[in-house]
Amino acid sequence: MEIDFDKEMVGTVEVTDKDKLDLDALTAWFETNVEGFAGPISYTKFKGGQSNPTYKIETPEKNYVLRRQPFGKLLPSAHAVDREYAAMTGLHPTGFPVPKTYGLCEDREVLGSKFFVMSMADGRSLWNGALPGIEPAERREIYNALIDTMADLHLNKPDDIGLGSYGKPTDYCARQIARWSKQYKLSETEHMPQMERLIEWLPETIPPQHGSSVVHGDYRLDNVIFAHDEPRVIAVLDWELSTLGDPIADFSYLMLNWFQPADGRAGLMGLDLGELGIPTVEEAVERYVARTGYPVPPMDWYFAYNLFRLAGIMQGIKKRVIDGTASSAHAQAMSERVAPLVERAYGFAVDAGMPE
Repeated sequence: MEIDFDKEMVGTVEVTDKDKLDLDALTAWFETNVEGFAGPISYTKFKGGQSNPTYKIETPEKNYVLRRQPFGKLLPSAHAVDREYAAMTGLHPTGFPVPKTYGLCEDREVLGSKFFVMSMADGRSLWNGALPGIEPAERREIYNALIDTMADLHLNKPDDIGLGSYGKPTDYCARQIARWSKQYKLSETEHMPQMERLIEWLPETIPPQHGSSVVHGDYRLDNVIFAHDEPRVIAVLDWELSTLGDPIADFSYLMLNWFQPADGRAGLMGLDLGELGIPTVEEAVERYVARTGYPVPPMDWYFAYNLFRLAGIMQGIKKRVIDGTASSAHAQAMSERVAPLVERAYGFAVDAGMPE
């Protein structure tokens, strides 16, 4: 069954008891930390995003967005709202499209978990990669803007924007493989031989890293807000997995959408891209390479790596579903994607030269 993600994931819902915030404590924090704040506060919760619960904070003068860690016990280094805050705070003054940050609260006593507050981007949130209801020419421009914005992120020099110590600039893929192997093991719910093989093979076959940049880590259509009236990116969201590292790994993660089934979400596989006006894989790679000046990457290896990494992320969601701490109604459906992701990662690894 195809889910209408534009309907299901865009907008806000009333806050349930398990996600409620202490409004008195929050108002006091806003009064102390957010310049120009004037209450009273009312709030709702955004439907999309199951990792860090996200709220629309409304006041008579202005709307804000609050993102917090989930309540309860967390895996090490997961739900890194402080890193999201640091990335956006560094990038905003450069003119790169991210929300303005207002404050980070690391004191869990205030709301029960770390959180930060940022400006709210007023624009279009697009979930369906086929972009229904949009003309082919504008579809192409939307995808071109998505690719160009990512290229522009990768052209920023971390030292120049105060993010030189945001991560280790080298050996990114090796560190990511180690991290997600560990997170997968911490969340493991059943034995998967193909995942075990990938955990062995990927670290031994990493391509040389071309350059180092801020990498988003989860860059895709639904983590970007577009202007209402033109195909222009006004905000890149969800920086939880960002760090310094290999820009090609980051770009190839976006390109995975061309190989994901068209199920109403970002996937494009099986669609007539020419008729829709959406760039092909080759056109997208060519555009990114032209804008960055990077060499054409070995995509099969990077696809295997990124699907493996995605499987590690989804396994964490699956474990939270089983434990009853996942914060989105769609977490259950997401958790069922682990096995297919592992299978497809394995297929690309074989294409990249892994002996079966």
